This record gives sequence, C-alpha cells and structure tokens, in this order.
Amino acid sequence: MSSELSPRGAAPAYDDAEKGVSEKVIVYPVEKKALTYPADEKKDLFVSEKKDVAAFQQPQVKRDPYALQKGAPKKKTSKSIIVKLWYNTYRKLFTIAFCINMIMFGFAVSGHWPYAVKYAGAFAVANFNVSILVRNEIFGRILYWLVNTLFAKWPPLWWRLGCTSVLQHLGGIHTGCAVSGIIWLTLKVVNTWRNHINENNAILVVGIFTNVAVIVTAVAAFPWVRNTHHNVFERHHRFVGWTALFLTWAFTIMGDIYNPTTRSWVPDGRHLVRQQDFWYVMGMTTWIVLPWICTREVPVDIELPSPKVAIVRFRRGMQQGLLGRISRSAVKEYHAFGIISEGPHAKYHYMICGVQGDFTRSLVNDPPRTLWTRELKFAGVSNTSTLYKRGIRICTGTGIGAALSTCIQSPYWFLIWIGSDQEKTFGPTISGLIHRHIEPERLILWDSKVRGGRPDTMKLLRDVYKSWNAEVVFITSNYIGNSEMMEGCKEYGIPCFGTLWDF
Repeated sequence: MSSELSPRGAAPAYDDAEKGVSEKVIVYPVEKKALTYPADEKKDLFVSEKKDVAAFQQPQVKRDPYALQKGAPKKKTSKSIIVKLWYNTYRKLFTIAFCINMIMFGFAVSGHWPYAVKYAGAFAVANFNVSILVRNEIFGRILYWLVNTLFAKWPPLWWRLGCTSVLQHLGGIHTGCAVSGIIWLTLKVVNTWRNHINENNAILVVGIFTNVAVIVTAVAAFPWVRNTHHNVFERHHRFVGWTALFLTWAFTIMGDIYNPTTRSWVPDGRHLVRQQDFWYVMGMTTWIVLPWICTREVPVDIELPSPKVAIVRFRRGMQQGLLGRISRSAVKEYHAFGIISEGPHAKYHYMICGVQGDFTRSLVNDPPRTLWTRELKFAGVSNTSTLYKRGIRICTGTGIGAALSTCIQSPYWFLIWIGSDQEKTFGPTISGLIHRHIEPERLILWDSKVRGGRPDTMKLLRDVYKSWNAEVVFITSNYIGNSEMMEGCKEYGIPCFGTLWDF
C-alpha cells in the first residue's frame, strides 16, 4: 500500500541527513586516573574504623533504555512475515486485475469468445483507460476525500486499515491493467497482420509502432528503473507515453473508418463516435491532460540551513497528508516531496528537499526564485490519518517532510523523528513548527549525534504504541529503516504502513 515491504532489491541511496538510522555509534573516551590520597592521609586507619570501610565501587552509569546496544544480535525475521510483506495489497490488486483479464483473454484466443477477438482493440484501450484513471491526481483526491468523509473513526479498525491499504496500493490496479492492455493490444496487432490481405498496410504499421511505444513506456516504469534512474524513467514514461497516446488515436481512428470488406476508407464521423474504443481513448486523453491544466510557475523562497537540505517555502496553506511535484521546467524532471503546513488557512507551506541528485543539489547551489508545480496536490497515505482515533508518525531524516503536517494538524498523533543533528541540519523554521504545535508529551526527537547512535526503534515504537493507545503506525524512512520497522511491527502485531518502493 497494511502497506507492506516491496521486493528485496537494490536499495535506493539515502543522504547524510538520514544518518539517524545508521549503525554508527560514537563512543567518547574516558580518561582513567589512579585513586590517590593526600600525603598526610597515607597512614593506616585506626583499627577500630577499618571494619566500617567498604571496598570502592565504580559508580553506575545510567544507560539510555532505548539506545541500540552495539554488537547486539539482530533478530531474524520469520519467512512468513517476509512473504506477507512481499505479497502486499499492491500485488494482490495486480493479481486480481491481471487474472480477470487473462481469463477473458483465454476465452478469446481459444475461440470461445468471438466478440473479444473482434473488439480486442477496445479491450486494450479500456484497460489503459482504467490504468491511467487510478493514477490521476484529481481522481485520487476525490477517492481519498470520499473514504475520509464516510469512514472516519467509526467503522471497525480492520475496515479502516483495509481502506488505507487499498488507497495506498492503487498502483496495483494501474500496473495490472497496463500490462493487460499491452497483451490485448498485441492480440489486435496480430489479428491485423493475419488479415493483412484485407487490411490497409498503414493500419498495420501504425499498430506496430503503437505496441512498441506502449511497451517502452511500461518498461521504463519498472521499480528498479524508477528508483535508481529517475530521469530515465520520467523521460521515457512521459514523453514516449505521450507518443503512444497519439499513435493510439491514429490506430483507433484508422481502424474504425477503414472497411476491410470494400477495402476502402469511410470517413464517417457519426460512425466513428458510435465506436466504444473511440470513447475509451477520449477518456485516456482526458485523464492525462487534466493534471497538466493545474500546472503553474510559482514564486518560492528557499532557506539553506545546511549544505544537506533545502527548505522550499510556497504561499498558501494545505491540509495534512499531501505531496507536491516541483520542477525547474514546465514539462520535465518533476520530483515529489511531502508538504508541511500548519493548516489550509496558513500563510505558507514547505517542502524539505534533501540533497541526493542533480535536481536537489541545484536547489542548494543555485536557488531559484520560481518553480513549476501542480497547484492541485496529490494525497499520500498520511491523508488517511483522519480515519484513526490515535496514531504514531515515525520518520527518519528528511522523512519529516511527509510526516510533520499530520502531527501539527491533529492532536491525536504522536511524532517520533530520528535524525542526526536535526536542529542544525534542518534549521529554525522546521524546529519552530515542531515546538510551536506539538506538545512534549506527544513528541520524541532522537538526535543520534547527541545520544551516541540510533535507538532500538522497535522497543521505542512498542512502548509508545502502548502508552499512546495508538491504532496504527505510519512510517517514512529509507529502504533499510523502512524494512526493519515494517518487519518489526508485523512481528509484534502492530498495524503499520510504510514507504513504497514499487509504486
């Protein structure tokens, strides 16, 4: 999306601002001095007093109960937990969407469903239509709003957890329908080739180009490409995807206005608008265009509290649990960040951009005065925090950007932030927002530099979960930290949702 762990693969790199989860423990040397007495006191004690003198004992050093012990053996996670986290709601939704399509496809290719063979192109664009719709930011906001309005706090916990899990993992429907659409499109192209004697060669050529463009678009979205080569993913998924859309229009219209019986073109507009595939492609186009209508170039102020982080300030406030995309260009290299705001009526909202790649590094080295962004933000898992009576928001490093708004805007959420030298790294703006709006009784700031290393995260989470009487835990961390906390929470039966790497 409960959200579970993505397949174990190459873990995305994380920046120095997230060292709160590193294994490094700082040990300060203590100078040992021999026990000495003044010269006039070196004589023996009175015999009568010798029985009252106790042997000298080293004073006990009070140990932090949550400090992670160096060299402590790591608890091995059971295979059942690993399997449960791997086969998460994302993969379940993918399985449902893909299997339904493959059952229909099986009937079609086996000759038991002639209708599906005849309208294979309509099945293809219908799947693409659903795939794009569930990724549409406006549709997503409406879906989150409906769920948060209808099911806030009163239904059973299992139902609310299920709602959050499905909303977080809608990407499973996106990929399931996209892959199925490619298979249906391939069937359409193969049938066109088989009947090439009666079909126009131009239709076959456009169909092949359409199929190739759609496949390239899908391959570019594989998690390992998306997470390790973001710009490669974006260029191919977006621009080749737009090319595929134009080709789909051409392939659909040409197929609808060509009569294979008379081997002639029949450019009849009334006939064209009666075809189902025409309206499916129209839906695809609408869902793709809508978010771009909201794109604007807006003024920004950038605060640089340290070389590791840029704090970007925008005008107007936001509700909690939203994320925004920003770029220096109108159409390329968009990057998503969590939004920090004191509420919808606040004067500003903020994004924390940790220096990782070229884009975030440019914000520090060459701060812009304006950035491109979509004014309508998209909802993240934290947006469903209103479903729960009480919860815990735990994050590491720059993950505070996605977590802080929830705890600022709701007094029923507990914040745990693990990082290194947080106030110096993230500056007075973020520190001020935390201390102005979050009471000490629902706040733990773990500075690994001050406290000599990272905490025993699961011991900390378990204790806070019980004392705060929480219903759920939301996690924002790097790949390693997310894995450890997700596995630990599942082991102890704590409902949790973590960062996604396979969306």
